[in-house]
Amino acid sequence: MGKQWLHSKRAVASQKKTLAVTKLVREIMVAIKMGGADPDMNARLSAACDKARKNSVSKEVIERALKKGAGDDKTAMEHVVFEGYAPHKVPVIVEVMTDNTNRTTPEIRVLFRAGQLGTTGSNKFLFDHVGLVEGHHPDSGIDLEEAAIEAEADEVEPLSAEQNDDIPEESTGARFITDRAKIHAVSQRLAGLGWKIVTSEMGYLPKNFPELNDDQLEEVGEFLQALDDHDDVHRVWAAVR
Repeated sequence: MGKQWLHSKRAVASQKKTLAVTKLVREIMVAIKMGGADPDMNARLSAACDKARKNSVSKEVIERALKKGAGDDKTAMEHVVFEGYAPHKVPVIVEVMTDNTNRTTPEIRVLFRAGQLGTTGSNKFLFDHVGLVEGHHPDSGIDLEEAAIEAEADEVEPLSAEQNDDIPEESTGARFITDRAKIHAVSQRLAGLGWKIVTSEMGYLPKNFPELNDDQLEEVGEFLQALDDHDDVHRVWAAVR
């Protein structure tokens, strides 16, 4: 989640890359900080550990991340949110997890200014801050609306393997949108209905999307990829379909 700007086939083909181990490990620690160290009570942590295993992160590395996240130093990682605009006035929100804001803040600002492509500036009013639960179900004919009602989610939309690498081609994928306070409850209900949860977190959904042609979309994708490649960047949310 957090990569709507990579959803187009063209962007995926040109910019898809393997997730870095450091970011997978950081997600485990962030999940613990946000919801506790028990995977049974923290859907985000459970999904983070599953994703790390899927990407061949060793058991030892995962265990170290769990211990570090649950230790006294877990508050050393600070959550910082940057607001700004990609080329062609596309609103962007960047979530950063860093142990040194004095280092990271100017680096992110430089990325925004690089080549006069992007700018910083307030834009949260252009997004809805919501709870996001993504998962897949083995039943290809499952009724998504019914699943959303049973899980007490507010909205649901189909989700393909193209949009999220963790969705198997042969399964039914979906993104459930809910109140931020209900993320864990919705995740638990969906799991009880046979859904495999791959993402469970708070996120930013754009209210509107600028119209972009293929060349503009590629330019925006390159800019957002440069942000995402920064070691401390945790999520990039952008108003791109």
